[in-house]
Amino acid sequence: MSDTEPKVSLAGLWRALSPSGRWLLSTTAITTLGRGMVLPFTIVYLTEVRHVSLDTAGVLMGLIAVAAFVITGPSGALTDRIGSRRVVIAATTLAIAAPLLMGFGTSLPWFLAAVLVMGVGWGMHWGAWNTLIATVVSGPARQQFFGVNFALVNLGIGLGGVISGFFVAVDRPATFTTIFVLDAVCMLIPLALFIGPLRHDGAPVPAPEHDDGSGSYRALLRTPAVLWLAGLSFITTFVGYGQMESGFPAFARQVSEVSTRTLGLAFAANTLVIVTLQFAVLQRIEGLRRTRVLMVMSAIWALSWVVLGATGLAPGTTSAVIAVVGFMALFGFGETMMQSTIPALVNDLADDHTRGRANSVNSGAFQLGAITGPMMAGFVLHDDRWVAFIAILIVGCGVVAASALGIERIVPPAVNGVRDRAAGQDEVEIPQVPVHD
Repeated sequence: MSDTEPKVSLAGLWRALSPSGRWLLSTTAITTLGRGMVLPFTIVYLTEVRHVSLDTAGVLMGLIAVAAFVITGPSGALTDRIGSRRVVIAATTLAIAAPLLMGFGTSLPWFLAAVLVMGVGWGMHWGAWNTLIATVVSGPARQQFFGVNFALVNLGIGLGGVISGFFVAVDRPATFTTIFVLDAVCMLIPLALFIGPLRHDGAPVPAPEHDDGSGSYRALLRTPAVLWLAGLSFITTFVGYGQMESGFPAFARQVSEVSTRTLGLAFAANTLVIVTLQFAVLQRIEGLRRTRVLMVMSAIWALSWVVLGATGLAPGTTSAVIAVVGFMALFGFGETMMQSTIPALVNDLADDHTRGRANSVNSGAFQLGAITGPMMAGFVLHDDRWVAFIAILIVGCGVVAASALGIERIVPPAVNGVRDRAAGQDEVEIPQVPVHD
């Protein structure tokens, strides 16, 4: 980035945002605080408090993504039809119910109901939320917003993880119930936001008068760029977020043999890295090819899994504790590159009237990765094949890099984040990739 270009900063982004954009950004950390309380400990709660077997717990965690995957397609079409705000409101309501079912549940049917409700809510929320952001924020600020929003999400999650890490105890089940209730309470904040200050945002965008059907799911899935992006989202989730609620905590507890407090500290380290480095990363990647950024991310993630795998050689030691925390720090560094690039790629590629479906295709791929990731972790780690577990994830990181290279070859430079510096413009017109033959 040249010295004449403006540096990315929170103050600069805040000034560039509309009032609606500021509302969206300002409440993010608070709404994710409750989520952070339960994120590191859901698998621990199921296996160590409610005595669900690890492989069954892995299936339950995978079912969250199954439900989300099933609802993704209909919710994307609904987002384009009735608007993103209404879909997000429905998803938020489900996000209040799910943790209450989980926290007060004592048997497998309760947990099954909880994960299904949670999955439906997630499946509806993911694409609609990104669509709402894209309708409120445009131009170079869009990539910055996705990056800063991600940092704030992790700030809330990290603080929640620290709080619950020092509060929950496996011999006191009521402590886990408490954090699930707090998760539900925190979701009341965005609900009030969407029926208040943001009530006029997220309206549906009518299709062109002579629409040829090129925005249908069938046409979208016949588009090479859309398919490559979906594949990238799938494998990135499989080796990344698909392991955060199951594979990583289970590995840390059973192979690394660290305490629940260490898990909380690991998630806190992840948050600290993201919050402190996100702006620096945004400054460095501004105007660069997003696909190259994703290649760097894949290398960092591969290194992080190597670090975690090394704890299997010295379980229960101080070195294992340091490595578990170090894994999450390295992983967080990679996350700062991912969350400001993939959503921006998807939304810069999409047309306004099909944005909900485009985001849902990406969300569906994400959910598919979240289905297979926990299941793989549950079955592989259940048989104590932790070396194979680490090897699978390292190979997956290589596939992420290859997918990013494939995308680079078929999307226009402007969609890939390259700005017209010669013209000295901060904002360029992004050509839409056709979604029909």
